[in-house]
Amino acid sequence: MVIHHLEDCPYCQALKKVFVDNQEIQEMCQNNFIMLNLMHETTDKNMSPDGQYVPRIMFVDPSLTVRADITGRYSNRLYTYEPQDLPVLIENMKKALRLVQTEL
Repeated sequence: MVIHHLEDCPYCQALKKVFVDNQEIQEMCQNNFIMLNLMHETTDKNMSPDGQYVPRIMFVDPSLTVRADITGRYSNRLYTYEPQDLPVLIENMKKALRLVQTEL
């Protein structure tokens, strides 16, 4: 799970607050995910398949491929989540776990 954000971004800070406060997300992060927290934009084009914006959260499978089938609800920013999108993020985290288990 790769999280792209900036320290001075109000949207990133709002998402971070609800992310940290959500017990279900915290348990999944601690028990089931390897997380990469990027606070600076990367030059790797694979990590910005639909543009460079923050916040964005992507799921990368064991073959190091960004999962294009696990996205948020916005068609113009596929990997962004807003605070009210936490249920979508939780479902996507569960989907990522299911896919890793069935594809390995």
